[in-house]
Amino acid sequence: MTVSFIASAALPTQWGQFTIHGFEDSATGKEHVALAMGDLGPGQPILCRLHSECLTGDCLFSLRCDCGPQLQAAMQRIAEEGQGLILYLRQEGRGIGLLNKIKAYGLQDSGADTVEANEQLGFAADGREYDICRPMLEHLGVDTLRVMTNNPRKVEALQSMGMTIEEMVALHTGVNPHNKDYLAVKVSKLGHIE
Repeated sequence: MTVSFIASAALPTQWGQFTIHGFEDSATGKEHVALAMGDLGPGQPILCRLHSECLTGDCLFSLRCDCGPQLQAAMQRIAEEGQGLILYLRQEGRGIGLLNKIKAYGLQDSGADTVEANEQLGFAADGREYDICRPMLEHLGVDTLRVMTNNPRKVEALQSMGMTIEEMVALHTGVNPHNKDYLAVKVSKLGHIE
């Protein structure tokens, strides 16, 4: 994997001042970012979220998922602690891309759950990969994490690349009538923590 650091800049947000670091994966052409706050350094347990892009949830405020609220909760928690990191990964729709995610939504509208919809389209239930995180974390000098996630697969991926995981911090946001089945499938079929 060839992920290169490109540039950094200040990013003021409603939760405070972050620094945004841009990276490019030359193998895929995808651009990823890290949002950092506070002093990050080796050996410190850094509060971190791996967040896969979700245009519909993060930007369009869809109630079909919990992505947008999780991103906002992670930014707020980092701001409260004054230190932390979000790796924002361009892996829309659990890795199937935006247009295929919209196709999967159509299948879900006809009764398929999120896993079944991906599989009906010929994709894995979750095709995301996390090896892109290693060069990003190395660039930032981070090797010890407190990971904000309900997904043990993210923790396992980070451990397999040599990161020390000090804690898995649950990140639960609101259940609503539009996402309750989606959240249940994440637990029953994808192994997420309730």
